Amino acid sequence: MDRYIFIIVLLACVLRAVRCYSSGKVTGACDNMTPQHKKGAQQSPAPFSVTTDRFSFKEGDEIIVKLLAASTPFTGFMLQAREVGGSSPLGSFTVTSGEAQPLTCNGLPNSAISHTSSSPKSSIQGIWRAPTSGNLNSIQFSASFVKDYSTFWVGVRSSPVTYNIAAAPPASSTSITSTASSSSEVSNSSTGCDSTKVCFSQPLNCDPGVSPDCYFLSAMTSLGDTAIQLEMTGPSDGYIAIGFSDDQRMGNDDIYICGRDSGGLIQLQHAFSTGRKTPEILPLGNVSDVKSSVNNSIISCSFTTRNPISTQRSGGSSSLYYLMIVHGPSNNGKIGPHTGTFISDTKVDISSPQIVTSEKEPPIIKAHGSLMLIAWMTTGSLGMIIARYLKGVAKGKHYFGKDVWFLVHVFLMTLTVAATIIAFILAFSEVGGWSGGVHPVLGCIVMILAFFQPIGAMFRCGPHHHLRFLFNWSHALNAVAIKGLAVAAIFTGLSYFSTSEDSWLLKVMGGFVGWEATMYILLEFHMRWKRNGEIKYIMISIKCRLMIYSPPIILLNAG
Repeated sequence: MDRYIFIIVLLACVLRAVRCYSSGKVTGACDNMTPQHKKGAQQSPAPFSVTTDRFSFKEGDEIIVKLLAASTPFTGFMLQAREVGGSSPLGSFTVTSGEAQPLTCNGLPNSAISHTSSSPKSSIQGIWRAPTSGNLNSIQFSASFVKDYSTFWVGVRSSPVTYNIAAAPPASSTSITSTASSSSEVSNSSTGCDSTKVCFSQPLNCDPGVSPDCYFLSAMTSLGDTAIQLEMTGPSDGYIAIGFSDDQRMGNDDIYICGRDSGGLIQLQHAFSTGRKTPEILPLGNVSDVKSSVNNSIISCSFTTRNPISTQRSGGSSSLYYLMIVHGPSNNGKIGPHTGTFISDTKVDISSPQIVTSEKEPPIIKAHGSLMLIAWMTTGSLGMIIARYLKGVAKGKHYFGKDVWFLVHVFLMTLTVAATIIAFILAFSEVGGWSGGVHPVLGCIVMILAFFQPIGAMFRCGPHHHLRFLFNWSHALNAVAIKGLAVAAIFTGLSYFSTSEDSWLLKVMGGFVGWEATMYILLEFHMRWKRNGEIKYIMISIKCRLMIYSPPIILLNAG
């Protein structure tokens, strides 16, 4: 009998304890934030995260804090704000739903929040208000999560929130500012590449500590640890970003962005690419040791992440990813379309130290560039030269009732327009849509003007019409405009792929354009010299004829 009474009393105590814990009245755990479950906390990375809507604060500011579940829900939690490295709660919380309640810890009312029931939760939001006085410093939000009685995590922290008397306002969902920050100087280096870490750079094997034009990404892991130490740096007027992808196209990529916020500070941001548009901003998650800096437009970030890399594969699993580095402008903290992209040519295991090489240009893009070079540096140039300077060649010879020069001119310019149209279609089929930057704008203008040039020629008036000069001038000026814009488009296109330090592609193209311009100048000078010579010859001939016939005329007049 006594045995049964003991069991009943024991069950009642356990049920009372469970009922107490499920109600969230856990003030006994305020100091160490450890649930009194007679079990040890999990040592594996927590499938939960703590995020904030701002990276800095001042006295009296309010910060929205979110507790998020990645895959599995949590049943219990406790959240406090503490000074970085401290052990005492700061400030006060306001709850926004019935699933959370304020607690009094260390005699401070509302200095923590916890659950109200053991129902599964995927997210909790609270509003933390900073003290209005006192010696404030940077803070972190620390949380404990309970999955079930024997499974819980302690000390899951947000990124540091910096105390700043001139703190910036909260950021929007597409802004760079809702992230972790640090003003520490970042010194990225190629030391350890191929021995202790994975390195991917453009130009290949450049050292960011030596070359200011080096775009650099490194990843280092530790044996038995899920943490990944990442570094990125490169010149940019807005942001640089690194990504992990299943393919070599934008879309379904796990991305970290290092860029300027609305105040010009450098911030880190976690995002997910859903295609050729602004990526979806994610909670920064389990990221620590964030450092960022900017020096002479060289943006740098380093950090440690325990977030799992997610590319939302349709099936299977792998630790191999293509590595990406992109850079572009930003406006008031919002990233713009990237203006440069570097992608590894193979998938990479980031746990295996190596030096990664860049993807070669896709064949379709090579074909696009080749056709544009053929069109506007070969056939187009020859067609224009023939129409301007070589009309006298094969003079008097006609085919199909047309001069030979005219037939050759039409043939070459038809090839030029056809090559331009094909190159235009190839580029859009490869890119899959509109891409920002100067190059596509110039390409579209060239395409439109080149398309209407032969149409205008088909409806020209006759050679002896009194308005023929209007066609001649408009046709010639439009051709010059197309030529100039096409050359500019070729230069901007080559700049995407000119990754060598000496930019030899652009130099070769510059030499080619300079040689062609010199040829045009010489041909123009020769044509005008020849024309002036012909005029002088005609004048001399007329004068001689007048001298020959003038004596008889004089005699007749005298008679």
